[in-house]
Order: sequence, then structure tokens, then C-alpha cells
Amino acid sequence: MEITNVTEYDAIAKEKLPKMVYDYYASGAEDQWTLQENRNAFARILFRPRILIDVSKIDMTTTILGFKISMPIMVAPTAMQKMAHPEGEYATARAASAAGTIMTLSSWATSSVEEVASTGPGIRFFQLYVYKNRKVVEQLVRRAERAGFKAIALTVDTPRLGRRESDIKNRFTLPPNLTLKNFEGLDLGKMDEANDSGLASYVAGQIDRTLSWKDVQWLQTITSMPILVKGVITGEDARIAIQAGAAGIIVSNHGARQLDYVPATISALEEVVKATQGRIPVFLDGGVRRGTDVFKALALGASGIFIGRPVVFSLAAEGEAGVRKVLQMLRDEFELTMALSGCRSLKEITRNHITTEWDTPRPSARL
Repeated sequence: MEITNVTEYDAIAKEKLPKMVYDYYASGAEDQWTLQENRNAFARILFRPRILIDVSKIDMTTTILGFKISMPIMVAPTAMQKMAHPEGEYATARAASAAGTIMTLSSWATSSVEEVASTGPGIRFFQLYVYKNRKVVEQLVRRAERAGFKAIALTVDTPRLGRRESDIKNRFTLPPNLTLKNFEGLDLGKMDEANDSGLASYVAGQIDRTLSWKDVQWLQTITSMPILVKGVITGEDARIAIQAGAAGIIVSNHGARQLDYVPATISALEEVVKATQGRIPVFLDGGVRRGTDVFKALALGASGIFIGRPVVFSLAAEGEAGVRKVLQMLRDEFELTMALSGCRSLKEITRNHITTEWDTPRPSARL
């Protein structure tokens, strides 16, 4: 059966993957309210398309932190991709590069920064978890920089791992043939069996709960790479991020895997954008499954979006070809949405192209 949209890969991945692996990728925290809401909130934003505009030429290109990419659709960091497919992060890196967009490699990848760099050219960011042992962090950041990575996406919403009940039920742990490749030489690459979630135990043992804004400043002393703060969902924190020297913000609730009952990222986006006052770019991750979702995020002020689960599900289903197809489908849908809304370039996408449930009623147009 021909795949015609991104969401169809979910069911194929569920069929193909061991239950422990699929559940790890698919689940959210606790009641999974935010997991549903990340999708549902997009459905409550409607379009106000403008007609009779020449849309014969559409330009989707954009520049992110000075790097030109083909479209504002990028690959979010997702952990342990070799659980989905033997080629794992290699396949994802090649697919992102072929699509002319950015891949973010997870700290907890099953391929190292050097291995991913060896797949060939491409603009890549590195997602960072801050370990208790800061020497480990320094070493990792330096390795990423040497391997040609262009930015750090610092995850700030995980002082502890969220309660993901299917991981507890499944006693989730990294399959024995795999390691967290970036930490292999440091004896931090393996996850012990635990009587709940092996990952939760690993995080409790290794990840630094004291992480604070001063560490965002510390990171700037050890690298020249720009730092994106990933996991901001309030205007207050957006303002502090700017003061702390962040180069950008990723509005993220960690795929609804950390604190349940936070708003959908698309609902939190505008507050963050308003707080930044255009001083640094704001990106969105969480719940994007359609080109229409991409347009809605840009209309609310995002400079681009990141996709996570669609990448691992398509990777599980069809390897590199699957990830390429997901990026192409989203690109095609986004281009169509732009055309049907009367927008020829990203700068033409405005807040007036959408209406949300929190808008005040518009005055009726006078003739």
C-alpha cells in the first residue's frame, strides 16, 4: 500500500518493532494528555487564505543561524536510532543531507559524532545532556565541534526523566548489541537492567540535577558553537534565555515525555515569540505531522520546526528511504499550503493567515 502521509508510518513501525522499542519511541509521560494535545492543538488553528495571488514560484528556503537550508523543516534529536533500523543515525544523517536540511544528533545516539560526520557533508547540530561529570561534557562538546557540528541544542527540561509508564512496564533497556556510542570509551555507554525503566535509572545516576542558567553561560566558555536552549515553554524563561546568551530557543515539551499537562508546544509558541521580541530565533518541536502544521508554526512566529517521531517511525519502516520520504512529503505539503494561502516566501507567512481560539474577534472588514 502506498504511503501518502507521515502518520501512516506509525502503524508500520508498530508492526515491525519489538514492543519495548516501539513503546519507548511512541509513549509520553503519565496520562499522555500532552502527547494527544501536541497534535490536537494544531487542529484548533484555522487558515485565513488569501486568493488571487501569483503563486507560480514558491521559495521555501531559509537561513538558520547563518546556514542556508532548503526548507524550515529540520530533524529533531531522537535517541538510540539503531533500535529502529540497523543503519540508525547514519541513515537519518544521509536523508537530512539529501533533503538539504539540518539533522540534530542526540547525545544518546547509537552512532558517535565522528561516525555521523563520516556519512558526508551536511549541516548538523548536537543535542546535549549535561552529565554530573563535567569533564565528560567538555570532551563531548569538543568532539562535536571537531567533527564539524554547527550548534549545540541544550536540553533543559530533563533534570530527571519523566514517568513513562510503558518503559516501566517493559523494563526498558538498550538492547545488548547496542551502546550509547558517544559515551562508549567512558564506561557510560551501557544501561543496566533495572526493576523499572533502565533509562530512568541511567538518568538518575548520570544526569546533573543541579543544571541551571549559569551552566548555559559556562557552556559558552568551552565552545564557540551557538547554543539553542531546548525545552522553553514560557515567556519568562525565554527572556532569561536571551540574558544567558542563548542563540535561539526551541519551544519543546520533549515530545510530551517529561511533565504531563504542560500545553502543546504550538499553544506555548506565541508567548515565547512575543517575549523574545525578535532578538533570537524561536523554533518549535512537538506534534508536527503535516505541512499545514509547519505553516501554522511559522504564522505564529517560529523560524522553523523540528520533527522527531516521524523520523524514527519512517526509519523503522523503510530505513533511509523512509526518512527521505517523510521529509519530502512534509516539504510538498508545506509548499501546497503556502500556495493555497497565497504566500510565495516564508516572509509572506503572517499572523493574519491563521485564526486561533485565543484571538479576539476581528472587526468586520469595511467595504
